[in-house]
Amino acid sequence: MGKLKCFEIVFAGNKTVFHPGERVQGNVVVDLKGDMKMRSLRIFMKGVAKVHWTESRSTGSRLGSYTEHYNAEVEYFFKRQVLFGGEIADGRDTLSDGHHELPFTFDLPMGGISTSFEGKHGSIRYWLKAEMDKPWSFNHKTKRAFTVISPIDINRPEYQVQVESNVEKTLCCWLCTSGPISITSRTDRRGYCPGESIAISAEFDNHSSRTVIPYATLYQSQAFFASGKSRIRRTKFTVLTGLPVAPGTRGSWDSQLLKIPAVTPSIINCCVMKVDYYVKVALRINGAYNLTMHLPVVIGTVPFRQAPSYRFTDSRFYRETQFASVNLLPVPPPYRETITPPPPFDDPPTYAESIGGAVNIYDDEDDEPPGSNMGDMTFTPMYRYVYNYRPPPAYHEQNTSGVVHLDHVTLAASSDDEDL
Repeated sequence: MGKLKCFEIVFAGNKTVFHPGERVQGNVVVDLKGDMKMRSLRIFMKGVAKVHWTESRSTGSRLGSYTEHYNAEVEYFFKRQVLFGGEIADGRDTLSDGHHELPFTFDLPMGGISTSFEGKHGSIRYWLKAEMDKPWSFNHKTKRAFTVISPIDINRPEYQVQVESNVEKTLCCWLCTSGPISITSRTDRRGYCPGESIAISAEFDNHSSRTVIPYATLYQSQAFFASGKSRIRRTKFTVLTGLPVAPGTRGSWDSQLLKIPAVTPSIINCCVMKVDYYVKVALRINGAYNLTMHLPVVIGTVPFRQAPSYRFTDSRFYRETQFASVNLLPVPPPYRETITPPPPFDDPPTYAESIGGAVNIYDDEDDEPPGSNMGDMTFTPMYRYVYNYRPPPAYHEQNTSGVVHLDHVTLAASSDDEDL
């Protein structure tokens, strides 16, 4: 770009993951081959949640169909600093030939901001953008995104309870009815961190005449909200498959481990989108709909501490509501400003790149004019990740306190859950 050889944003200490309330600082690096005149060099920091999807609608006439757009946006903050020059539009300053490092400092809000997220129909994104305002010429820009993690400490008591449920159905073939097939399953706790494993214990009773195969799957559910409508997207991650259960027998799992990849933590504090997780435990039945159940779990940001363990003196009950269509979804929760200081860490935190991979962070203003942006415009969120995870001791039947029970569900053959 002529005189401009380098224009980039560098974070102090190469730190690119932050918590609410932390300081974001670094330098804007400029390398010039010759003096350059400019009004100012500014840097902006922005946090925003955006949702967009389209739906095809029929006009009911020969005109065919049209596309309807759904959009929603929440701006968490927008801050700016002038690093060189002034605020006066007619001002002229000259940045001299050579290497320059212009420091910047911003403070993130203490609360009310959600974890970075990149989804098919929306994102929660935080970025810095530096811009050279040049007279009688196109402005030069450079941009860099960073990760913000809103803490969820899974060591809190409400995340240490086990989640348990059972489900049953009877197979029918014409006038013949076989014995029931049932699943009773539980997780060792409700909260986990990426890199940890969900310990699943289960009993599979097969009183039918068919062989069934048990399996468990970790699912992510993304819900997007705009203009009174919702869009749901479900993503399947790790799968655990067990041994076949023959007719008239029982199969069991004793703390079988389901690994959690580097996924975004649960997002429950954003009014335009929500990210939830559940474990689907199911029996694959040849010639019939599968028998399934969902055990909701929370993906957090503070790893499980082996000791001290939480003790419970009473059972807690958790009712899971499953929605048959997006029209039955609840109204999204209101946006609230809450104070969520960064949690203390026993050891230096470790991170991993999101399993979703890199995304392009161009927005509507970045490519005007074409070629005015410098630097890498791709971004991969980084999430807290536990390496070399050692699971806690296996669940034993005599330990029945501290269990979150889901409702018992009995399904007829004609009303099986959809096999996602």
